[in-house]
Amino acid sequence: MKYLIAGLGNNGIEYVNTRHNIGFIIADALATDGKVPFSSKRYADVAKMKFKARTFVIIKPSTFMNLSGKAIKYWLTIEKIPIENLLIVTDDIALPTGTLRLRPKGGDGGHNGLMSIIENLGTEIFPRLRIGIGDEFARGYQVDYVLGNWTKTEEKIMIPKVKTAVEIIKSFTTIGIGRTMTMYNKS
Repeated sequence: MKYLIAGLGNNGIEYVNTRHNIGFIIADALATDGKVPFSSKRYADVAKMKFKARTFVIIKPSTFMNLSGKAIKYWLTIEKIPIENLLIVTDDIALPTGTLRLRPKGGDGGHNGLMSIIENLGTEIFPRLRIGIGDEFARGYQVDYVLGNWTKTEEKIMIPKVKTAVEIIKSFTTIGIGRTMTMYNKS
């Protein structure tokens, strides 16, 4: 069984510790957990790890957030991974900071990365793990907020949530989305 785990974010040192890059942060944590390095490949930084007879192809698209769909489609095709074995890991301003929500499908919610994926795959039916980053911004300042760095208070909330997100990814690949949602979509 092979899975594509795609953490969404933006490349570049200026984006490293921003709210919008939580997908990259979780992808890094998963690769660290599996003791595998990333290497630069076409459209993404890629790491491959084994977990309980499963192969995880972990990617961090290098296409920038707004063109994430191009990388996702490419790696699904190259690795011959069915769409139901795709898991998108992304930030969500509609959820309070630190809230984790696993869903089997959904719209883009105004998220440009999800919009690009839906457009490239031609469907909204793919699993996604949404990580709440809150919506503590004044009207008209959403871009500044999502591209802003975590506050110290937010970091304290998020550090243990990154570990939980790695557990959710492993659970999704072993016991399935339904049971994993029941276990983790509580708070």
